Amino acid sequence: MPLPSPAALAALKSAVGDGGWTDDPSEIAPWLTEWRSRWNGHTPLMLMPRSTAEVARAVAVCAEHGVAVVPQGGDTGLVGGQIPFGEVLLSTRRLRTVRDVTPLDDAMTVEAGVTLLEAQQAAAAVDRMFPLSLAAEGSATIGGVISTNAGGTAVLRYGVMRDLVLGIEAVMPDGQMFNGLKRLRKDNTGYDLKQLLIGAEGTLGVITAATLKLFPVMRSRATAVVGLDDPAAAIQLLARAKAETGGGVEAFELMKRIGMEFVLANIPDTREPLDSTPPWSVLIELVSGEPGAADAAMERLLTHAFETGLITDAAIAQNDAQRAAFWKVREEQSAAQKPEGGGWKHDVSVPVSRIAAFLEEATAAVERFHPGARVSAFGHVGDGNLHYDVLCPKGGDLKAFLARWEEGSQIVHDIVARYDGSISAEHGLGRLKTDEARRYKSPLEISTMQAIRAAIDPQRIMNPAVLF
Repeated sequence: MPLPSPAALAALKSAVGDGGWTDDPSEIAPWLTEWRSRWNGHTPLMLMPRSTAEVARAVAVCAEHGVAVVPQGGDTGLVGGQIPFGEVLLSTRRLRTVRDVTPLDDAMTVEAGVTLLEAQQAAAAVDRMFPLSLAAEGSATIGGVISTNAGGTAVLRYGVMRDLVLGIEAVMPDGQMFNGLKRLRKDNTGYDLKQLLIGAEGTLGVITAATLKLFPVMRSRATAVVGLDDPAAAIQLLARAKAETGGGVEAFELMKRIGMEFVLANIPDTREPLDSTPPWSVLIELVSGEPGAADAAMERLLTHAFETGLITDAAIAQNDAQRAAFWKVREEQSAAQKPEGGGWKHDVSVPVSRIAAFLEEATAAVERFHPGARVSAFGHVGDGNLHYDVLCPKGGDLKAFLARWEEGSQIVHDIVARYDGSISAEHGLGRLKTDEARRYKSPLEISTMQAIRAAIDPQRIMNPAVLF
């Protein structure tokens, strides 16, 4: 798609008014690189609208002039879908209002630029909880996590972002506003249009606000790190935890020893959570609405697990500081890889029952393909989502290793497909995986998605390089 004409750029600047745009390269630069530094984009103009009306005017101008636009939230995406390459960049970070919080409806409405952490704090202020949590929650925005259908650490109990959205306000590709901000749990009146926008990565419109589900605050929470010999034991422990707590498992995070070593070596203020150094660890978090019940449940679970040989070591957090330390070891797994050199990153999911078999087969295949490669696997094993990262051998040729990314990833993804899994569990497809996804999506799926997109955005001006 050609670059915007001078007339189009002038109209866009007028649409958002003074202070609502910049073409200063130094101001735009921080928003043109994704976190892993794989994509460094460019744009002639960054729009920073302060209201839904300004977004609507800007998108209407884009439609009139055939200008392509890439919506962006907090720029925390990991697949490059938020990075423009010549398109106009539309930032939603200035849409900052918490419009209402309604405890009796267990709902709140916030604008797209509100961060995930701020949404959690707004809920906590009325003694409610918004449960989506991830490492980048201080900068990830509500619009972004909806557009990518983010998951996070509490999916096992509360579901992904798709499960937490009651209503959406969005500007469609022709500039019209879709006002779907309902607080209803039931609305059986045809196609659910908000669900098309969730996970669409900005290809069907710009999300400007959302009504989100809230939940009661859990009065009891217990957190532990346990050591195990292998992932198969982790899956058995998960099944036992779910059965014994009646749905009280909020998080169940698997970590391979090498990832723990990266964290301890490369992240300040971290320490071994256990006395031993087991080959695999799991962070478990149990919750209950009854004071003290989660702690008692954790004691019972771990006692039985020791007696039956499922776990080899365990430590239960005794206070909030220790709980935070346990979570830091898990949440810094990705950041801890950076000093180790580049790697092939995989955000995949397989059925929970097949996680152990997948890890064994994939690791053997990767090590055959590139001897010495270091596999760091971690993730939300409670919902089948693994971050399966393959790092360059210690002291190896990084350039040569990264040149094999596509071939190596295909090996991993082919195994994922054989296990009835997904090559993108929670990060989306973006620029990284859009073309590759064609190998794993059926022709019917692709043609149906293309038909939906063509009907809603016939000019294909919304994030044109992403999805089908």
